[in-house]
Amino acid sequence: MLYFDHNATTPLCASAREAWLEASEQFAGNPSSPHRLGARADRALAEAREQLAAYLKCGPLDIVWTSGATESNNLVMHHYAQELASGAEVWLSAIEHPCVIEAAQSHFSGRVRFLPVNTGGELDIDTLRVRLTEKRPGLIAVMAANNETGVLQPWREVHDLCLTHKVPFFCDAAQWVGKLPAKGLGECDFVSGCAHKFGGPKGVGFLKCPSIGPVRSQLVGGPQEEGRRAGTENVASVFSMMAALKERETAMAEGDAQEREAWRNAFVMSLPGARVLGQGAPRLWNTVSALLPGDCRARWVVKLDKAGFAVSTGSACASGKEAPSHVLTAMGVSEEDTDRVVRFSSGWETTAEDWQALAKGVNTVARELEKLTAD
Repeated sequence: MLYFDHNATTPLCASAREAWLEASEQFAGNPSSPHRLGARADRALAEAREQLAAYLKCGPLDIVWTSGATESNNLVMHHYAQELASGAEVWLSAIEHPCVIEAAQSHFSGRVRFLPVNTGGELDIDTLRVRLTEKRPGLIAVMAANNETGVLQPWREVHDLCLTHKVPFFCDAAQWVGKLPAKGLGECDFVSGCAHKFGGPKGVGFLKCPSIGPVRSQLVGGPQEEGRRAGTENVASVFSMMAALKERETAMAEGDAQEREAWRNAFVMSLPGARVLGQGAPRLWNTVSALLPGDCRARWVVKLDKAGFAVSTGSACASGKEAPSHVLTAMGVSEEDTDRVVRFSSGWETTAEDWQALAKGVNTVARELEKLTAD
């Protein structure tokens, strides 16, 4: 089975596996314990914090270890629910991950406003610019890269606008970190990420937050993470995450992402009668979200699975039980068309031959579906 669903989760890479095993043996103590084993584990966490801060270009004390991006994103909304005035609004891009949208709506009922995107899936930065001249929200959240389409968002421009208007800025970078250089993300007020999107283990992630001033912890109990996140830190998983990130950042520095983007582009050229969503916009090198011929994407996913390819749906089939993808709806894709969107997402270990095999598989399935329709 060839795996093309890396935007959902990635297999654990070899370096991450080795780092986890090594850390499990070397750092068995609780980082909060007063004995030497505890101190050794605490020093290991501090070193990992410095490594991540160097990639993000922020201070080590800005880093909080969490269980993943979902927890990090919920922590941000919990924090601002305590910090902001009772009438303050939170502005989100219309294509944010559900864990950001749900957390915001839970904490700011009736005070969440959505920022539109264009038909290419990019945030409408001009609309945001105009809105900021009319009103000042309590928080703006715009992701770095979209999980469904791979379209990159103008987070740097949003950050600059937030600085000008003195609005805190939160960036969910779960799909960016480990696929594109993390440098500069640390300038944002809050940034979230998770290991399992780039070859690290599931159940560990981070939140970059201001080191000056309190961050209202969502999990209470112990004083870990400078009082910003209670609970014993997962030292082995943190080490494993950093090993994976080091490997990915090294590959990007050597230009490996550009080579893989060329493989992706060759696959796009081979798609039969497909419309690639966000094709004119900057996208992650690993992602293709395609509107394929036929009546429902479920048939594509099932047939490709039988052919030996694991792919994902770009939206829910309009079956009356599930709503269409909010991302595709925000892009102006009709409900009928969202039923035919399939997402292909590769990883660092995916080869050119894998992409070529997928192209053959898609074309074979296309012929099968065409024959079924004709019959």
